[in-house]
Amino acid sequence: MSFLNSLVLDSGLSVLVANANRLHICSSEPADYAGTLTVSLGTKNTPTISAIGARTPSGRKVTVSAITNGTVSANGNASHWALVDTVNSRLLAAKALDAVLAVNIGDTFTLPAFDLGIPGPA
Repeated sequence: MSFLNSLVLDSGLSVLVANANRLHICSSEPADYAGTLTVSLGTKNTPTISAIGARTPSGRKVTVSAITNGTVSANGNASHWALVDTVNSRLLAAKALDAVLAVNIGDTFTLPAFDLGIPGPA
C-alpha cells in the first residue's frame, strides 16, 4: 500500500467500506485529498467495495470490484489509483497501478478487481 489513511489504520477497513465513494485514476501518487484532485485523470463514482473479510494472521482485507466504466476527464498516463471520501474531503488509500494506462478525455477506463488490506500484528 502506498498510502493508507490513519483513520483506516486506527478504525479498520470499515472506514473504506462506509466512506470510499469515489475512485480516481491519477498521473502520480497523491499525498492528500487536494493532491488527488490535482493529479486525477478520471473517476468512478461509488466503486463497489466488498464487506470486510474474516480476520487472519496476515490481517483483514476488502476487495474493490473491477471497474468497467470509469470516466476519463483529462489526457495523460495514469499510474496510480486513489480512493477518496468526497463528503469529508479525505484521501483514504492510494497505490500504483499494475501497469500505466494511457487515457484521453472522453474515454472510459477499466481496472481489474484489487484487494486492500491492513496487515495483522507482527
